[in-house]
Amino acid sequence: MKNQMTIPKLMAKKGKGEKIVVVTAYDYPMAAIADTCGVDILLVGDSLGMVVLGYENTMPVSMEDMLHHTCPVVRAAQKALVVADMPYGSYQTGKEKALENAIRLIKEGGADAVKIEGGQEIVEVASAMHKMGIPVMAHIGLLPQTASLWGGYHVQGRDEAAAWALVEAAQALEEAGVFAVVLECIASEVAALITEKIDIPTIGIGSGPNCDGQVLVSHDLFGLTKGHIPFFVKKYAQLENEMIKAYDAFIEDVRTGAFPDAEHSFPMDAEEAKKLY
Repeated sequence: MKNQMTIPKLMAKKGKGEKIVVVTAYDYPMAAIADTCGVDILLVGDSLGMVVLGYENTMPVSMEDMLHHTCPVVRAAQKALVVADMPYGSYQTGKEKALENAIRLIKEGGADAVKIEGGQEIVEVASAMHKMGIPVMAHIGLLPQTASLWGGYHVQGRDEAAAWALVEAAQALEEAGVFAVVLECIASEVAALITEKIDIPTIGIGSGPNCDGQVLVSHDLFGLTKGHIPFFVKKYAQLENEMIKAYDAFIEDVRTGAFPDAEHSFPMDAEEAKKLY
């Protein structure tokens, strides 16, 4: 049965003390593998801008990009919940536009839910979506969509005032109706406090071990990311090295004539072949 993971089941995991596993996916093969392995959520992140489309950051990612990549992930997902990021500019210009774009990701893209970044400033938008029946995951702490505008990527909640501001933002978003909140690059003590103070699941990324779940960009955990790798990433494989070996071997075989050989060709019937000469 498709979509065995539901939002109520996901939220119930917090009460049971069961950790939630989230990974990013941007295409059918990667999503199908992750889904078969049993992850709880497939996040079609706007991080695809950097790891798939080659942009410097997530800013250029469009609604069309998100729809294009959400569709194959949805087709692959048989068990996991599919959450699609709303890209920069798709929800900041007012509730009506935000609702329109969220509906597109669910109706056209097939996503089960959407994710938006921000704290108190997005409460009204999150509430409007919730009231219209759109499941929303929030994202506070470091906000990748706008981090480059404010001097880069920094750990959030390092002092008492900043810590309580994050707690209050999480509480306000919970009251607005979001079903979970991503905590990115938040001091671990603050992430633990937020997790304790709210009844919805917290999904950590670079925010310590006490969140209700964890998310990583799949390309990071596979060792496929070019350039800067965040300090909190744990690489579970080095697939780039294996891919380089495979490409090198293929190039060598083609240039030397070793591929294709008889085993990888389609010969005619011997008698029919004789008629050609």
